[in-house]
Amino acid sequence: MARPLKSHEIESHISHERLYYRIGEVSRITGLKPHVLRYWESEFKVIKPHKGGSLQRLYRRKDLDLILKIKKLLYEDGFTIAGAKRKIRDLERLENKQMKLRLVEKEPNGKSHEFLAALREELRGIRKMLE
Repeated sequence: MARPLKSHEIESHISHERLYYRIGEVSRITGLKPHVLRYWESEFKVIKPHKGGSLQRLYRRKDLDLILKIKKLLYEDGFTIAGAKRKIRDLERLENKQMKLRLVEKEPNGKSHEFLAALREELRGIRKMLE
């Protein structure tokens, strides 16, 4: 079995262009065994690998980042599974709150409605291109 990657090697093995990673690749990057990843998937509902027609788990970058956060909470910070769940839930709530605040933040000239309308139209255009 190959050695787990060191923390400074992890970023170089995570490609920003790849959409999915197989469980073996995630195991190698994180230094966690596949059975641990499957267990965490059952415990932490925020880890949701895509299962294609082959039923093989395909992890996204978001899942990989969450797994690394959970690993840090459990192995370095000494959290229990329950404590790590609470911490992840709190972090998600904080991120959602910050994202909502950024969306309704007013522009310097006070034209937030116009900004949001323009943003909505741009997103609709992107969606049409993808369809």
